[in-house]
Amino acid sequence: MRRYLVVANQTLHGDGLARVISRCAEAQPSEFFIVVPATPVLEMWVEAVALPYCGVPYETNSFEQAKELAQERLAEATAQLRAIGATVDGQVGDRDPVHAVGDALRNAEFDEIIVSTLPSRISRWLHQDLPHRLEQFGLPVTHVSDDKHALQ
Repeated sequence: MRRYLVVANQTLHGDGLARVISRCAEAQPSEFFIVVPATPVLEMWVEAVALPYCGVPYETNSFEQAKELAQERLAEATAQLRAIGATVDGQVGDRDPVHAVGDALRNAEFDEIIVSTLPSRISRWLHQDLPHRLEQFGLPVTHVSDDKHALQ
């Protein structure tokens, strides 16, 4: 049985991630464990005079609110993925996705990491080079980016 560690938050319901999980599950018996980092959502604000052409990110929710939102997304995603026949479980993790992955790897063994991000133009995780940073754990890393479900 192949075991995948899936790291996602705002893109948990994305078609791209569902396709990758479906393909993996069809290829061989597989289990998926989703880690949803409790990362506060960033919004963009623009100061009309000083910053008319660019936005400045700011966090719109507290860590507790981020955990609640991550738990809701996890529950919806596990139900969605089970509906397509995937064997899936998961947990809400640390707000830092690298720490969240490290915590999950301390508790179980996996064969591969799948990380799902927003598109590069708006992904904080890609700006932090997350897919490459996850390679430190010595597992293959598959990166999925999904435009359709950005910022849900």
